[in-house]
Amino acid sequence: MHKPQLAALLIAMFASIVGFDTIARAQDRLPPISVDRWSPAQKKAAADYKELRKQDLTAPPWTVLLRVPDYVMPSLELRIHNQINSALSPKLTEFAILIAARQLTSNFEWTTHTGPATKAGVSPAIMAALAEGRRPDRMAEDEEVLYDFCTELLHNQSVSDATYARALAKFGEPGVVEAASLEGYYTFLAMVMNAARSPLAAGAKPALAPFPQH
Repeated sequence: MHKPQLAALLIAMFASIVGFDTIARAQDRLPPISVDRWSPAQKKAAADYKELRKQDLTAPPWTVLLRVPDYVMPSLELRIHNQINSALSPKLTEFAILIAARQLTSNFEWTTHTGPATKAGVSPAIMAALAEGRRPDRMAEDEEVLYDFCTELLHNQSVSDATYARALAKFGEPGVVEAASLEGYYTFLAMVMNAARSPLAAGAKPALAPFPQH
């Protein structure tokens, strides 16, 4: 047996015992940087973060983004906007975030936002359907319009005239920009954390299985 085949076999055997999620957890590529190793720019970004958010910068995606300190505050300001000043309702904002998290199989993003989504009124049935990668049943009209807009944008990197017209009629131009921006912003964060293999909190189980790859 050739060495690459032997390595693949050993990985498969190990994965069958401990699970692929355990392997991923052991490979945090960009863990938090020790405070005593922060550069002056990183110290400033962390201080600005704490001043605005009233808490220390200690978890992803911020600990990952700290590698590029100039990313931290613009990303945080977008996050705060999404929380308190979105053109969409809190329910629709969280729904859009979960759509992006599912599409990118971002378990960190999904786990972080299922609580706020539930609090904002996204139903457990809708979240379960999203997690399974299928279109939810019995969506309200605004949820259906948003789902179609976001999934079409993510899948096709564009939106048809019919889908756009429905979203524009339902949410107005600010809502259309908001919906597209939410998918872009949370895709950005998901890609960063997927590349970093940012781990879930201790004891948390991945809720999302990867989509089949073609």
